[in-house]
Amino acid sequence: MKISADSVEEYLARLPQSRQAAFNRLRNTILTHLPEGFEETLGNGMIGYVVPHSIYPPGYHCDPTSPLPFTSIASQKNFIALYHMGLYADPALLNWFVRAWPNQARRKLDMGKSCVRFKYLDDIPFDLIADLMSRLTPQDVTALYSQRS
Repeated sequence: MKISADSVEEYLARLPQSRQAAFNRLRNTILTHLPEGFEETLGNGMIGYVVPHSIYPPGYHCDPTSPLPFTSIASQKNFIALYHMGLYADPALLNWFVRAWPNQARRKLDMGKSCVRFKYLDDIPFDLIADLMSRLTPQDVTALYSQRS
C-alpha cells in the first residue's frame, strides 16, 4: 500500500489510524538516534533518511541528482517496513543485528536483504532500532557505498 504524498507531514497524516502510533514512534526513534548530517526526505512512497549532496556530492549512482539513500520507513499493505542499507552493505552490522534481535523482540526476525518487516506493531524493538540508527554516520555510509560501487 503505497501512500501518495508530497511531504513527510502529508505522508504521516495519510497513515491508517491503526498504524499511526507505532509508525510515529519508529520515526521519532530514528530521528532521535540518527547521527548528525543525515536529512529526512520523502521519495518512492517512503520517508527516507539520506546522505545529502553537501556531504556526498556524487549522489546515488542510479540517479546522481538524488542524494545517497541510507534508511527508509514505509507503511506497506501488511506491515511497517524499515529499509536499512547498512544491514545490506556491512556484514558485521548485519551479524550484530541478527544476534541482538532475539534479546529485544518476542517474535522471529522477518527480514529481507535490507528490509525489516514489522507485522506486529506491539512488538517493534525500539531500543534495538535506536542502537542500529546510531551505529553509522554519513561518512560511514559513504565509505561503505564507495567500497561497493
